[in-house]
Amino acid sequence: MAGARERAGSTLTRPLTTGLLGGSFNPAHGGHRAISLDAIDALGLDELWWLVSPGNPLKAQAGMAPLAARLASAQRMARRAPIRATAIEAELGTRYTVDTLRALIHRYPNRRFIWIMGADNLVQLPRWRDWREIARLMPIAVIARPGYNGRTHAAEAMGWLRRFVRPADQKRLWTDWRPPALVFLRFSPDVRSATAIRQANPRWFESYAGRALRDPVTHSRLAMDERNETA
Repeated sequence: MAGARERAGSTLTRPLTTGLLGGSFNPAHGGHRAISLDAIDALGLDELWWLVSPGNPLKAQAGMAPLAARLASAQRMARRAPIRATAIEAELGTRYTVDTLRALIHRYPNRRFIWIMGADNLVQLPRWRDWREIARLMPIAVIARPGYNGRTHAAEAMGWLRRFVRPADQKRLWTDWRPPALVFLRFSPDVRSATAIRQANPRWFESYAGRALRDPVTHSRLAMDERNETA
């Protein structure tokens, strides 16, 4: 398993290619899994990490389930797949994506990371702290989202990023790219949403009460009553 080889250190023969997909996962659902498996295949990744956020500065905390419940839902959805759901941001103490990515690059020198985001996030990217620095840290793969295609290419961020766009047919060569580098990925649309799940079952997180969790990346334990929600 990749984690065991990484801890051994000297047995690695090449960097492990790792996708990073951040989100609240409130809760995780089949749509997250589907686009992640598509991205793993399209980019030739060894694995993909779901970065379950303690708290998104751009999202209201009302209706946000406890971190442990969201991580538990993500771990359940990631079963039997090269996906690792982690709350590593809570351990690192990072609040903004740019700080998280810097910390991961420093902490895992035997990995090559690519940041994966939806087209909806690309539209609001200029609201993120040091968003140009994010692009300078690692390549970015943008996954098309229904209703965002036209807005994506007209987005403010694309005024700067457009010069760094790589052809989609070269997506498996991303480890050779020097950032900034951006590639657009298009998969079959998936309309499943966490919002719809919450509307149907606002107390969904209660089904995870009383479970003990171990983070598959940090190997730390997380109590189900732990609420690392930050504004």
